[in-house]
Amino acid sequence: MKATQELHDLGQSLWLDNITRDLLESGTLKRYVDEFSVTGLTSNPTIFEHAISKSQSYDAEISRLVAKGFSGEGLFFDLALQDLTRAADLFLSVHERTAGNDGFVSLEVSPLLAYDAAGSVTAASTLHKKANRPNLFIKIPGTKEGNQAIEEATAAGVAINVTLLFSRAYYLASADAYMRGLERRIAAGLSPDVRSVASVFLSRWDGATMDKVPDRLRDKLGIAVGQQVYKAYRDILDSDRWQRLANFGARPQRLLFASTGTKDPKASDVLYIGALAAPNTIDTIPEKTLLAFADHGKLAGTLPRDGGHCEVILDDFRKAGIDLEQLAADLQSNGATAFDESWQNLLSAIESKGKQLKLAS
Repeated sequence: MKATQELHDLGQSLWLDNITRDLLESGTLKRYVDEFSVTGLTSNPTIFEHAISKSQSYDAEISRLVAKGFSGEGLFFDLALQDLTRAADLFLSVHERTAGNDGFVSLEVSPLLAYDAAGSVTAASTLHKKANRPNLFIKIPGTKEGNQAIEEATAAGVAINVTLLFSRAYYLASADAYMRGLERRIAAGLSPDVRSVASVFLSRWDGATMDKVPDRLRDKLGIAVGQQVYKAYRDILDSDRWQRLANFGARPQRLLFASTGTKDPKASDVLYIGALAAPNTIDTIPEKTLLAFADHGKLAGTLPRDGGHCEVILDDFRKAGIDLEQLAADLQSNGATAFDESWQNLLSAIESKGKQLKLAS
């Protein structure tokens, strides 16, 4: 049995961290569903920037949209929604079979809105309505302003993938925002069955510290953070507050392990996957890592309910001079900045390609 199937049977969803038109057109995504138990996917500005700028698959559609007067963000979101609604339709049977628990795809609001709560809510609602798919998440970063948007969007019934979470504190703040949104719906007599996932990024912790700590600690921080957040996730599900919401019909905001591609060339190419196996969670996997795990991955048991030895490991990093709270803030800020840069590169690539195609026509 493939390791990907073992994870699926354990109860962890495997989502592909990639989307391109070529993946859809070639049948590769469908093959990943059939052969590697992939049950959803995520996207971000960097993924789309690479997909559109390095492929000719979008040229005809870009030409058509430019001729109709589309440009900039409007043109991009039209292209992105074409891909993601097709992917959502591919995963719809999974979504229905799991009673809405799985089979999702994700589209991010403009990264320029990371610190704009009102703008994020408006964009999330507009994109969600335009997609018109029950299994499409809108991604909003878990910044302070993002959490305001998460509460408002949840209260409005928009399914949200909370992104750019880097620590237990950030996870708890986003989970609180989600529950506040559900509580507002209950108070208004509305259904609290509004789905969400919370995406905690892991490998970037190790990328930032691998050359700053003793070898015995190298590549241990990301997994320890994941274990700590998993304990917090389970604690929330066991809390009186969540049980009350569940009694009204709410479904858990599932924990999603993101950034699980190995950054350290000296480490295993499937370092994070087997180590983060846990039921009722999600692991979103870069394509290269998915193929590697299907080929030679192994499970290392399941994540312990209590986080195992994560606190000991985290304390070892503090003793080694790593300010974990500051690093979490830096990683989130750097992540938002990187997405901003990818966004600008994406819009520039679309504008340039549109001009080239117009001249060639």
